[in-house]
Amino acid sequence: MRVVMFGYQTWGHRTLRALLESAHDVALVVTHPQSDHAYEKIWSDSVADLAEEHGVPVVLRNRPDDDLLLTLKEVQPDLIVANNWRTWIPPEFITLPRHGILNVHDSLLPAYAGFSPLIWALINGEQEVGVTAHMMNDELDAGDIVVQRAVPVGPADTATDLFHRTVDLIAPIVAESLDLIASGRTDWTPQDRSKASFFHKRSIEDSNIDWTWPAEDIERLVRAQSDPYPNAFTHYRGERVRILKASVSKGVYGGTPGRVFIREGDGIVIVAGAEARRGRSHGLVIERVRTEDGTDLPAGDLFQTMGGYLTARP
Repeated sequence: MRVVMFGYQTWGHRTLRALLESAHDVALVVTHPQSDHAYEKIWSDSVADLAEEHGVPVVLRNRPDDDLLLTLKEVQPDLIVANNWRTWIPPEFITLPRHGILNVHDSLLPAYAGFSPLIWALINGEQEVGVTAHMMNDELDAGDIVVQRAVPVGPADTATDLFHRTVDLIAPIVAESLDLIASGRTDWTPQDRSKASFFHKRSIEDSNIDWTWPAEDIERLVRAQSDPYPNAFTHYRGERVRILKASVSKGVYGGTPGRVFIREGDGIVIVAGAEARRGRSHGLVIERVRTEDGTDLPAGDLFQTMGGYLTARP
């Protein structure tokens, strides 16, 4: 088959590499220009560089336009394969290749369509995550499923762990999907749209800790914002503090959410939970922090006296 690839960052890079290693002809690569967005500066292997290394023409676009459509009509692809393409693809692009567009998305669709699915899934306590290859239609991440693979989420896993585990699924999923499409198969599995969920792109504000959340949820947020992602943060005495490691307290602590309360084990307990005033909630034990100047240190070195509050604003 004659294939065009739409993709960006490491997800697109892995997809393009799988296409280049296949028996199919990669005729063109379309990718986004580099971005300064915090979440687009990480996992940023260059799709353009890989294409150029293999002599594949590259087009840079923020979104599909009429000029790109004309280029695709000249290329005449049998299939477009997309992964981590960040903007809407119009219907006339979807219907142009005779096999349509195969989109590769890092969630177990129909759940967690949209952006940053691994982070959202970890925050929400999902027991597994995965990758789905589906045939694109005019609704985002809603097309029929071609191949889907899942991996378990462990109790100590970070978003970084899940990234590495799922990105390794891309090459075999792309290879299997190409074989199925080339064989003439079209009996794909429709998504159950009653189970669909759609999440927005994350920004720095999404990492700002809300101390009315249960400690269990905040602990997952900390793991979901592991390096190299922008860390979960709070404010203490007017300064931003990033939380690198935390756990749920063994003890049950009452009071006002955000209160720097007591030492437990290797960390400092912060009162957490909307019902904390009733004295039935566990706290969050902060174990390791990063200060605004980039210094990493044990939480006890920062919170040397008990009392005071952690807040959403300075």
